[in-house]
Amino acid sequence: MTRSDRPAQQRPSSSTGSRADRTGSAPIPPVDSFDQLDMPNALLSVLTRNGVISPFPIQAATLPNALAGRDVLGRGRTGSGKTLAFGLAVLARTTGRRARPRRPLALVLAPTRELAQQVTGALTPYADAVRLRMATVVGGMSINRQARELTRGVEIVVATPGRLKDLIQRGDCHLGAVSITVLDEADQMADMGFLPQVTELLEQVAEDSQTMLFSATLDRNVDRLVERFLTDPVTHSVDPSTATVSTMEHHLLHVDRRDKEATITRIAARDGKVIMFIDTRQDADRLVEELLAKGVKAAALHAGKSQPQRTRTLEQFRTGQVTALVATNVAARGIHIDGLDLVVNLDPPNGHKDYLHRGGRTARAGESGTVVTLVLANQRRAMERMMATAGITPASAKVRSHDEELARITGARLPSGIPVMIPEPVIERPRRNPSASGSRWSRPAHRGSNRHRADATREVGRPQRTTPAP
Repeated sequence: MTRSDRPAQQRPSSSTGSRADRTGSAPIPPVDSFDQLDMPNALLSVLTRNGVISPFPIQAATLPNALAGRDVLGRGRTGSGKTLAFGLAVLARTTGRRARPRRPLALVLAPTRELAQQVTGALTPYADAVRLRMATVVGGMSINRQARELTRGVEIVVATPGRLKDLIQRGDCHLGAVSITVLDEADQMADMGFLPQVTELLEQVAEDSQTMLFSATLDRNVDRLVERFLTDPVTHSVDPSTATVSTMEHHLLHVDRRDKEATITRIAARDGKVIMFIDTRQDADRLVEELLAKGVKAAALHAGKSQPQRTRTLEQFRTGQVTALVATNVAARGIHIDGLDLVVNLDPPNGHKDYLHRGGRTARAGESGTVVTLVLANQRRAMERMMATAGITPASAKVRSHDEELARITGARLPSGIPVMIPEPVIERPRRNPSASGSRWSRPAHRGSNRHRADATREVGRPQRTTPAP
């Protein structure tokens, strides 16, 4: 029996009693080391080989209960270690089982292709150690190839909701055997309009499926998922939903419109990686072209790129072939880059949640990082309100492109001036719009900020899109 066979607001206990016996009992206390957990030795060996000895707080608190079969509700900022928190539990509880064709045993749902691929990449060494097969099911890639993987049989599917729904409708996947379900970044799935698809998918898994939900925030939409699909969950919050990271610095840098382009160029030319967030894909492509011409190894990441292009661009960024990644909100979640210590908002985010998720690309897993927002005069009050809502008290300074203070905060420096080209097909050089008159940074502000214009290619805030294809 699947969940769709019962009334929506009822969660009867499993007839097997295995999970029911553990609900209602007190949570198992946190552990101090992975050795204290009841996990296969092969998983412990991979942890040791990777130098992962002490669990992060969310892992220490949730793993003992997840391994015991309890539903888990984990709240914490990105970079808190939740992938291993749910991943190790999924792998440990699936070890020794074999899936039938088209019938996976465990499901991880993620809101974006990048996050799904990151989860698969992080868990694959552990899955290999216990001989479990994984498949990534996302849009932008060959659906027939994914169907063939499922037909051969995989124990664990990591998927975005839209593509998984497509495969189910084709008859290439059935969720009735799924006994462990994970919702990663549930709040973003709600923000992106995925809740109807997520609900439909959760109704198809086994009736007594263990459910783990991880989210940075718990608004009313996510709460509805919790009430309907989690039974007596063990709850753990790494920090409050609006909390900031103690190792993260926040700066509002007030700049003159006429000097903004030069400021951006110097920051992008720093010695080290930087993610720079911008509103639209056209502006991202245009800025990348300008940076490449000035000697900055830059690339754009947005929804206008194919999934293979986006994947290769991220790999170039990880390896240092690209050092300045100009991204729309497509990169605000689910991307982890080791050693990234600077995030810059070229355009202010839409709201405090967007700000927190953009900033979450740095200061991950206990590392330090800096979040900088470039603020024009007409954006000052809105940014101050956003910071107050986010519970952040940023440092504030007025800077020009050549100021020592800008260099101190961001590492800004003069670019080489020698044009560079990123090898194709990893990066496509954007074509200049012949109708554009100069840089957007030097254009005067019109009544009604560009940030609020109706732009069909804008990457943020699409509430009207209720069935997006991830």
